[in-house]
Amino acid sequence: MEVEDVHHAYRRRAVLRGVELRLRSGTLCGIVGENGAGKSTLLKILSGELRPIRGVVRHGGRFGYCPQHVVLNDALTVRQHLRFFQKAYRLADLRYAEELMDVLGFAGYVDERAGVLSGGTRQKLNVTLALMHDPQVLLLDEPYQGFDWDTYQRFWDLAARLRDAGRSILVVSHLAYDTERLDELWRLEGGVLCPDQAVAA
Repeated sequence: MEVEDVHHAYRRRAVLRGVELRLRSGTLCGIVGENGAGKSTLLKILSGELRPIRGVVRHGGRFGYCPQHVVLNDALTVRQHLRFFQKAYRLADLRYAEELMDVLGFAGYVDERAGVLSGGTRQKLNVTLALMHDPQVLLLDEPYQGFDWDTYQRFWDLAARLRDAGRSILVVSHLAYDTERLDELWRLEGGVLCPDQAVAA
């Protein structure tokens, strides 16, 4: 993913002031920033939900986006969600989705309705739906919210495995957790991205 000179503003309040970013293949990267720094606006632009006032965002290959707030139908089971997204992604089968469920530890919930799942299990489904078409570029917004410690570790192991398989992964958070797991870390401050010293060059 390449981001060049992205600007955005709400009325007269500039939020993004020339964001530059290059997400290379086979990298696990992070963006952190305080509340109000413009992370939500940048995420919307990177995912294609919002057009910037100026600048360009380029994605290479399949793209996956896991929003912070899950978008699930409480009346549908986990299996029904998977089948719905299978058709949307035009997948031949659900083998990879089932593998992801095993990795994240919630395969036993496949016939449960989303409305009765715990917050952490809903988030596991959220991550699975974003990953099940095996995207080359993956944007994750606070993906581990609600995870217990075991699932948190499983998530990072999965992220590392995807990175090693050549995927480009960007994790966005308001705090810099586990920076030693990241290849690169940027801080969104003053409307621009700056390298964070928490991750060695």
